[in-house]
Amino acid sequence: MIPDYEDLAEYIITHYRNKVIEVGVGNLPQVALLFRDKLDVVVTDINPQNFAGVKFCIDDIFNPDMGIYRNASLIYSVRPPIDIQDAIAKVAKETGSDLIIRPFGSEKADLRKYFKEYSLVNYKKARFYLYQI
Repeated sequence: MIPDYEDLAEYIITHYRNKVIEVGVGNLPQVALLFRDKLDVVVTDINPQNFAGVKFCIDDIFNPDMGIYRNASLIYSVRPPIDIQDAIAKVAKETGSDLIIRPFGSEKADLRKYFKEYSLVNYKKARFYLYQI
């Protein structure tokens, strides 16, 4: 369980209106489940998953199906390993999407080659990095 998932979901709901994609959902769908009735949400992972009411697509972020990400206003990932953050940022940049990385501890890749501007957002109990085009 992610302790700050409700606050992260609230931030996303209040700041985004269109398609939102979670990369690497694994078995932690709590964020997407909170706004599945409010936003067009898609979750991806390399392994098949099934979460009621949430569209799931198998995808390898290192060899992404760009059709999944097209027209997304936000791509986000919760606790992604540092080695995939670069690949997520590349997809976000190519699609013109904002990017949220909610790291595990202090694991944060240097993504300045994709986004010149970023900020550490502290929203209630949630702490995450927001990258914007």
